[in-house]
Amino acid sequence: MGKATPPAAPPTEAELDVLHVLWESGPSSVREVHEAITRHKPVGYTTVLKQMQVMHQKGLLRRSERFKSHVYEPVHARAHLQQQFASRVLARMFNGSAHSLLQSALAGRTVSAKELANIRQLLENHERKARS
Repeated sequence: MGKATPPAAPPTEAELDVLHVLWESGPSSVREVHEAITRHKPVGYTTVLKQMQVMHQKGLLRRSERFKSHVYEPVHARAHLQQQFASRVLARMFNGSAHSLLQSALAGRTVSAKELANIRQLLENHERKARS
């Protein structure tokens, strides 16, 4: 994906629905995105079309033509947007405290042993990198 600047505001819920389909499926037409989204919730074709046109104008999607239909793909990789927005949330909501962010993320929910092991591994890897 490109190295373009991330959007100024986080994607809306509807934009995230589109992005998730494109991240999972790869470049897709509006019809393909619409079909994927409607497997989970009812939404009209023209609604998805307009949403994707707006996302293109906002710089969230790039568009090309394939067989006379527009094919869209995300401008940014999922991990890139996740990192950008996590940094913003960390700075704005938690005053830069990763401890507070993690505590809030884990509070009030059941976390599987596998997920906790993955979190521990991430922390260990981060600590190793910080020491080197």
